[in-house]
Amino acid sequence: MEPFTPKTSISDAGRKVFHVRGLTKVYGMGQAEVHALAGVDLDLHAGELVVLLGPSGSGKTTLLNNLGGLDVPTAGELRYRDFDLTCANETDLTRYRRDSVGFIFQFYNLIPSLTARENVALITEVARDPMPPEDALNMVNLGARLDHFPAQLSGGEQQRVAIARAIAKRPEVLLCDEPTGALDVRTGIVVLEALERANRDLGTLTVVITHNAVMAEMADRVIHLSDGRVLSEHRNAKRAAPSTLNW
Repeated sequence: MEPFTPKTSISDAGRKVFHVRGLTKVYGMGQAEVHALAGVDLDLHAGELVVLLGPSGSGKTTLLNNLGGLDVPTAGELRYRDFDLTCANETDLTRYRRDSVGFIFQFYNLIPSLTARENVALITEVARDPMPPEDALNMVNLGARLDHFPAQLSGGEQQRVAIARAIAKRPEVLLCDEPTGALDVRTGIVVLEALERANRDLGTLTVVITHNAVMAEMADRVIHLSDGRVLSEHRNAKRAAPSTLNW
């Protein structure tokens, strides 16, 4: 297999980024086997904002972890562009995660002793083609909080620092696992606005896991998972702005 080589720029909207067929992930053995993914088929395209819906245990996080190279499937096809993620070695997976994928989780994982600017700079110092930390923080409307420490920021502001950190390396893929799960509604809207802006301005394929069906209205496409499979999917005729969602 050819070693992973990152793309030099974000491709035109609509080009296929992920090709997934029969994706299976099994944990455990024998009677303790758990089929977290049981044959997922889907394609994801550049510039899309995709919401993954489903109850706990439906396979959403496992799918996200496989897409992001944090885990490897048991069986099936999983390709990022022309790169086969199913048989990649750890060196190539590390390079893939570093150069092409931004991760945002429910908890912010900021370093308390570093300012917002310094937390973002941790990524820009090792990224292939980063934007300045200040530019990333301005994208999420935190230009006035560059030199504040996490303890001086609200929960929503900390999550926006985490978004800035993820987008500062200009990733082609942004994977978000319950990014508003720890936030109140008003703060969550501000965070979703930051994600929507990054998706729009950078052309980044953005995949968001949520339990909140209301958030589906802001997506280009909504994929429902159940028991490790794609139950259904639909495309919205028009994306709703986060501030207009009927919470």
